[in-house]
Amino acid sequence: MPVIMGTAGHIDHGKTTLIKALTGIDCDRLSEEKKRGITIELGFAFLDLGEGNRLGIVDVPGHEKFVKNMVAGAAGIDFVVLAIAADEGIMPQTREHLEICQLLGVTTGVVALTKTDMVDAEWLEMVEEEVASYLEPTFLAGAPIIPVSAHTGDGLDALKDQLRTLMAEFKPRRRSDLFRLPVDRVFTMKGHGTVVTGTMVSGSISVGDDIILYPAGVETKVRSLQSHGEAVETAQAGRRTAINLHGLEVDDIRRGDVLARPGSLFPSTVWDIELTVLESSHLPLKHRREIHFHHGAREVLARVYLLDREDLKPGETCVCQVRFSEPLAAVYGDRIVLRAFSPLRAFAGGRVIGPVGHTIKRFSDKVELMQQLAAETPEEVAAAQLELAGPVGLTFAQLLTMTNLETKGLEKTLGLLGGQQKSVLFDKETRRYAGGQLAASLGESLLVFLKDFHARDSMKPGVQRGELASSWGNDLPPKLFHFVVERMLKTGEIIAEQELLKLKGHKVSLASDQAKVRETILDAYTKGGGTPPNLKDVLEPLGMDFKQASGVLKLLQEQGALVRIKGDMYYHKAALDDLQGRIVAFFADNQEMSAPDCKEITGLSRKYLIPILEYFDKEKLTVRVGDVRHLRKRS
Repeated sequence: MPVIMGTAGHIDHGKTTLIKALTGIDCDRLSEEKKRGITIELGFAFLDLGEGNRLGIVDVPGHEKFVKNMVAGAAGIDFVVLAIAADEGIMPQTREHLEICQLLGVTTGVVALTKTDMVDAEWLEMVEEEVASYLEPTFLAGAPIIPVSAHTGDGLDALKDQLRTLMAEFKPRRRSDLFRLPVDRVFTMKGHGTVVTGTMVSGSISVGDDIILYPAGVETKVRSLQSHGEAVETAQAGRRTAINLHGLEVDDIRRGDVLARPGSLFPSTVWDIELTVLESSHLPLKHRREIHFHHGAREVLARVYLLDREDLKPGETCVCQVRFSEPLAAVYGDRIVLRAFSPLRAFAGGRVIGPVGHTIKRFSDKVELMQQLAAETPEEVAAAQLELAGPVGLTFAQLLTMTNLETKGLEKTLGLLGGQQKSVLFDKETRRYAGGQLAASLGESLLVFLKDFHARDSMKPGVQRGELASSWGNDLPPKLFHFVVERMLKTGEIIAEQELLKLKGHKVSLASDQAKVRETILDAYTKGGGTPPNLKDVLEPLGMDFKQASGVLKLLQEQGALVRIKGDMYYHKAALDDLQGRIVAFFADNQEMSAPDCKEITGLSRKYLIPILEYFDKEKLTVRVGDVRHLRKRS
């Protein structure tokens, strides 16, 4: 598997000279670097170690003014060669570079004790002991310390052997289904156009593929590829890669931009991070402190928001948020480095645990849930991401970046969570998921809402689905609202009657005074028959107006006892059925019916006759043709 080696160490400790002695490649390509004799920008080389093994190399500047360039280069390396000059020993940038590598998650490497031709054997032995002692509490504890001289060639073969061993033993974890290349260099090549280079951290890319420049979201296409100086049709993760881009100018691209496939990254101005302040830091990290933030090859100004404390002391770790003035794109697990303004040095770092930051209030219960994002198991991470996302949920594509799982691994994880009721797929079309606890709490909330609704208006048999969506479900995505309702219907805890939803077991009930009103109104309309009373005359003795009695009247309609003809004119259902029967009987022997005919067979006065005729027209029993009516349907 391809592996990238990076250098680290103080200025003038021989990093670039050592790489040239190993590979024959001079990484100092700028005229200013030649003139000043120091490395300013990142340099790139490769070393053939036999049997088809080619080691990619990133050479970094050692001067303290160019530490940001060093971080950009170190962000993509797998192991480090720490260069320490035998005539000087441990120096300030030796310490800072080592700490940066630690913050970036580098776990192994080798020490090259350079410039051995400048010291005698006794001094060299003393420096070796000093270096070994210094490295004891670091990730390079026990690492091989190999004395070398780039000028005489002493120790180069031993160093190559150690690099060969490291390359064979190192097994980097790189996703195969997510192409991602952070840009660390952009330039124009005559006859080709715009070219970018970077260390491909995952996936693969081929000539002709469509890709996106994030965070800007600009579309482009791969015109050609080079890997370690050779033209290739497909480039794999773990290699230094140059991509010739179609349709983009140099000014369109910045160091730290990321190339990836369409729809695979989701830039955000807020990230959730797990952060550790170095023990060597002299001061704690204060809430809302502004810092230099390094991710991949990008450096931006950012502000840190501590969620469960006012400051983070040296040696302590916590989950927190970092906010930017412009969106950046990351994947769960990416390493980050924080540098202070004064003194300008690395003092903290960690990893991204939420590349699309969640909305979390300080000292809230969600902070504890957020701590699960730093968990070891993918199930815990995915479940916490979904719960923190709230009702909006996360799509499958978003979860791929929020968990850094391969596609098959995420499908398996979501299957396990679904079986444990810890996740729900509420939108199959967009593959959008929500947390299981959220879905359960929404179900409980719906039951409480319906219980309160029935208590407020016991005469209503239920609530219209549309009314429920605009009240209880107003803040929910429509698909999630539908999912929760259908889930509760399946469990039988709520019941649907056409468009009405109600609690299981709910029955319309009237208070004693409402029951009396119902009996009075129903009695009056029963006695009225075909000539029902004036509603106002019925309500006056009860001391009520239409608005006050509307609930009882609506209930009588829903129960089928009364029928509203128009305005405040109601008929008892039995009386209306009798009138309909007479009209239908008339049409058994007649083709048409005039108003006088209807008056004769029903005995109704004009006050009731015209509204009744219009009502039966509206109900499509009859149809008016001129001044007469025909039967539309026969019972």
